[in-house]
Amino acid sequence: MKSAPTEYLRPAAAEDVPALLALRTEAEEWLRTKGTDQWSDPETGEKAISKWRASIDEGRAWVVVDERDEVLATVSRGPVDRDFWRDADRPESALYLYKLIVAREASGRHLGTRVIDWMCRLAALEGRTWVRIDTWRTNTELHTYYERLGFRHVRTEAPAHRRSGWLAQRPVGKLVMPDDPLTVSLDEAARGGAATRSEVPAQRW
Repeated sequence: MKSAPTEYLRPAAAEDVPALLALRTEAEEWLRTKGTDQWSDPETGEKAISKWRASIDEGRAWVVVDERDEVLATVSRGPVDRDFWRDADRPESALYLYKLIVAREASGRHLGTRVIDWMCRLAALEGRTWVRIDTWRTNTELHTYYERLGFRHVRTEAPAHRRSGWLAQRPVGKLVMPDDPLTVSLDEAARGGAATRSEVPAQRW
C-alpha cells in the first residue's frame, strides 16, 4: 500500500520569503563547494531576488512543504526569456521553469524530479509541448543532472550581459516518477490543518 504523502505543493506567499532566501543562500554556499561560480555575483543575486519577490506577488512561485509547513523546495514559472528563446522556437509551445531549489536536508527525496514532473503535467494541461529551462553556462554538473531527467540540450546562447544560457527542453509527456506525484494543497487557508489535497495542479493564473 502506498504511504500517505509527506510533502505538498502550494503557492508561495509573502511570509515564505525568509525561508526562500535561506534556500537561496544555502544553494549559493553549496554551489561554491562544487566549484561553480553560479549565483556568486552579488548584483546578479540581488536582481534575482527582486524577480523572485515579483513572482510571489504574481502567483508564479510555488513551494514544497512538509506536514509542518516547513519549506523544502521551491520552483517558479515565468515568461519566455527573449535573451535566449527565438520566434523559431515557438515560445508559446513551452512552459518556462525557473528557480528550482531543493533544501540540502531534503536531498535524496527526489523532490526536484517530482517538481519537474508536476511542471510537465501542468504544461500538458495548458496544451503545451515542452518544459524549458536555461541554466548557468559553466555549470556542467547541473547540465548533466537535467539531461538525466530527460531534458535535451537545444543550444547555448552567450549574451554579454548574462551568465545563463545553456538551453534545454523536455517533452511534457516524459514523466520520470509517474507513480509518485506531488500533491497540491488546494486550501491555503488550511495550512497546518485539514487542507484539501489534489494531484491536479491547482493554479491561480
